[in-house]
Amino acid sequence: MLIGDVARRSGVSSRMLRHYDALGLVRPTGRTVGGYREYSAGDVRRIFHVESLRSLGLSLQQIGRALEDPAFTPSALVSDLIQWTEDRLAREQELLERLRVIDASAPTGWQDVLRVVELMRELNSSSAARRQQAVLGGPEDVSVPAELLVGAVLAESDPHVAGALRWALARSGGEGVAALAAVARSQDVDIRRRAVLAIAEMPDAPGAIPVLADALGDPDPTVRGRAAVVLGGHGVAAAVPTLVGMVVEGSNDVDAAEALGTLSRDPECAAAIATAVADELAAPTADSATRIRLTQALVELEGTTAHGILRHLAHDQDRAVALVASALAGAEEERTGEDS
Repeated sequence: MLIGDVARRSGVSSRMLRHYDALGLVRPTGRTVGGYREYSAGDVRRIFHVESLRSLGLSLQQIGRALEDPAFTPSALVSDLIQWTEDRLAREQELLERLRVIDASAPTGWQDVLRVVELMRELNSSSAARRQQAVLGGPEDVSVPAELLVGAVLAESDPHVAGALRWALARSGGEGVAALAAVARSQDVDIRRRAVLAIAEMPDAPGAIPVLADALGDPDPTVRGRAAVVLGGHGVAAAVPTLVGMVVEGSNDVDAAEALGTLSRDPECAAAIATAVADELAAPTADSATRIRLTQALVELEGTTAHGILRHLAHDQDRAVALVASALAGAEEERTGEDS
């Protein structure tokens, strides 16, 4: 068959067939008396092989190697294609996410688009100082998309940059809570910590408190503790066991005691907290340092029960506990006398 006939039957243009010939991919077996290319049935089959491989995304160079190199196995070819396709999809997914972030910023002009793109570039910098400056030093009139901040918060390992990102996210009006809530149960403990820490800085945002309440059951003490302190400050009694546990363990015990003090403004909660503290004081595993922390926490609590326990501890057998309790009870009585 002449080149025109092959082009009509194969759907491959005459120009592409000449290109295949020049590259050595498909060379016609013969020539006519007039010097025209003449393709055999085998040549046409090879054309279809080339087109099939092209449809898989192979370059013409890869196709030539696949057809000519006996050592180039189909499995190796497919593996290369899978890797190439995965890389391409990852690049396209990254581009899609960037475009969505820009779209979420509701740009009104190219200047807005360019500012967001610049911020995205700076947040991907290897320099922590540049990333922090990008968050704190941006123009006041530029609204940073919450989606961009959430992604940066979840990826950031530097504590200073992470703090700046959480601050910026809190200023966004709580728009990122839903996105953070979606990863608050991630298998990655670092992701859960970053998500809960960010939500904890905007507890008044819609949906924040339920997410923090759910975090009380997290296996990670950092996640539980941060959620409990915020919930305690907002009067959520479910945080009491975690807060008391933090005092016992000496993990952010000052913050935990203050949160317990806030909760104790409710008389019912005050009695429950005092009972929980008393139980820990009497626990056989409680050493002197633990009992001192619990004693110090009592002074933060409102209600007669806690103050009664404190006065009783002034006569504790542990001399160190007794001294701390006596000093705190005296200071409390003095303060109460001044208030009255």
